[in-house]
Amino acid sequence: MFLGFLPMNRESPQALCFRLLRRLGVQVTRRMKKTARGSRLPLLILLLLFALAAVLYFWDLRSNPPGFHIDESSVAYNAYLIATRGKDEHGISWPLFFRAFGEYKNPVYIYLLAAWFFLTGPGMFAARCLSAAAGVATAAVLGLLAGRVSQRRAVGLSVAALALLTPWMFELSRLVLEVALYPMVTSLFLLAVWRASTRRSWSWPEIVSLAATLTLLTYTYSIGRLLAPLLALGLCFFASRARRRGLVLTIAAYALTLIPMGIVRQEHPEALTGRFYYLTYLTPHSTALQIIRDFVKHYLGNLNPWRLFIVEQSKVSEIVHLPGAPALLTITAVLIAAGFILILRRQQLSAWWLFVFYGIAVSVVPASLTNDYFHMLRLSPLPVFLIVLTIPALTWLMEGRSMARRIAIVTVVLALLGQAGWFQWQYHASAKSPQRLHTFDADYPAKILPAALASAPAAPVYLADNPARPGYIQAYWYGTLQKIPLAKFVSLGFDQAPPAGAVVITTESPCVRCSVVAESEPYTTYIAQGQPRSLTAMTADAFKAEITLANPARAWRSGEQTTIQVTVRNISERTWLARERSASPFQLQLGNHWLDPDGRTLVNDDGRAALPHDLAPGEAISIPLIVNAPSSSGKYLLEIDMLQEDVSWFALRGSSTLRLPITIE
Repeated sequence: MFLGFLPMNRESPQALCFRLLRRLGVQVTRRMKKTARGSRLPLLILLLLFALAAVLYFWDLRSNPPGFHIDESSVAYNAYLIATRGKDEHGISWPLFFRAFGEYKNPVYIYLLAAWFFLTGPGMFAARCLSAAAGVATAAVLGLLAGRVSQRRAVGLSVAALALLTPWMFELSRLVLEVALYPMVTSLFLLAVWRASTRRSWSWPEIVSLAATLTLLTYTYSIGRLLAPLLALGLCFFASRARRRGLVLTIAAYALTLIPMGIVRQEHPEALTGRFYYLTYLTPHSTALQIIRDFVKHYLGNLNPWRLFIVEQSKVSEIVHLPGAPALLTITAVLIAAGFILILRRQQLSAWWLFVFYGIAVSVVPASLTNDYFHMLRLSPLPVFLIVLTIPALTWLMEGRSMARRIAIVTVVLALLGQAGWFQWQYHASAKSPQRLHTFDADYPAKILPAALASAPAAPVYLADNPARPGYIQAYWYGTLQKIPLAKFVSLGFDQAPPAGAVVITTESPCVRCSVVAESEPYTTYIAQGQPRSLTAMTADAFKAEITLANPARAWRSGEQTTIQVTVRNISERTWLARERSASPFQLQLGNHWLDPDGRTLVNDDGRAALPHDLAPGEAISIPLIVNAPSSSGKYLLEIDMLQEDVSWFALRGSSTLRLPITIE
């Protein structure tokens, strides 16, 4: 249906999106007229509800979210480069994976967005229209699937409307990220599985559709590298003598599509797994028992019904979710529970429903291997499987015409519209909240970049990034939108100091020789004062520090990450010099070790925090230090010390450390 909306010539993104909506409205109106002639009022109402909910996906896209997240800028900028030059930001032609921020982004969304930009030109609104269209398409595919499973159009339209009004699905469709496509790809896969489940034997249409959607699951988002093989394994639920050949050919065809990924893995060993090792609790020192315990803990945490259906407000969901709202509508939980009971009572536990239950179980596995709890991006397939599980309950409600069922239908509709309406009001009311303005870097195009351009009308603007916050991509993306030549921006890497008088946009903190022009955390626009400074190895008599910590906690939870405020006093006769860049050699840092009760080192390097400014003899400073608790319970010693990178820990030069007994629970 959406192919008919694609233009044959260039026009503004706004015109494209509104033309799309207008044509959708025409089709809806025609269907409404046909439905009205058949006196099928419920279908008319459901169709109207679907159309109105679809409009919400395109409403206020330009300003809500109120800016562009750094990952959105990376995706959009690389899509623009592919559309105009056929190369990514590193000059690689038509890459399979896109290197960015120390990770490799997946190809499907970027190439789709590149095709869209080829038609519309680059833009934030145009990019978000693609994600919004993917959200509406997800609901449409789920509705088609529900209609085929239940053999009732009303059930199909009900499931489609439920999907559109689900907060989780709505919020994913507002982001220019790879994951915005993942619910749609998951829905297409389930549609292919349902079709295959109704065939006595699998011929080439079933084989191709299953293998193709498994491939899309693999290459659309990083979790698919584990999830897609698990779902492919789940096709064994449909194994039979007549389907055996088709099942083998499906797995073989899918395996062939993994060869390009294997080649990339061989040429760049860390390309596909480097970020995972940074995010996971799996370490070379983890025992099998620790891994099982941590996996079960994260797995159950990711299936927490409170977060799913009542309140979700974890920090890891900030980019996608409105804090305090449920991820799924509460009425969905009732429909899922009723659907599960109906399947068991009616003895309809067919291979199809076994596969749906299996899909729910394995869709949580990739996210459960990382340190975060309820990361809504990594759990994006879960709401699709859960919504599918509402089909039996909705079918049962619409099968009979008793007063009890009609009352139940009215109750479901009122609960659905009430909570969905409340969520939409909250979502749009919070567009300008400080948290969302910060998360989506809204001040960058309004404050940071204009200050830099005004301060350097004829000179270059230097970009100095902290490795953990590569803000250069915002300059490139917004520079592209404003038609600023990229030669205007000069990247300093991670260790080069800016020349005297240079205008710099940085994500580093602190700023040693800066005259600040504009500031909005984590970005600062400043003019470099004086000549660059370089650090050298300190003399032995400078390694003297007094370290204290007021009111330390004595008990922590295993794996917990905590920020502690440590006071450090320079008790030497030498001034300690702070770093100028985040990767400067010889910089002074505060750090910690974990020891056993006898003082033997268990974890030598844990947290690090740089000295924020020069510290004269006798001066003290409070430094926040992020510390990661061990994953195993027991008694430990937390040792805190200063060090000069590439030279020595202070303790090795005779300085006293701070040791605190900590119980890990």
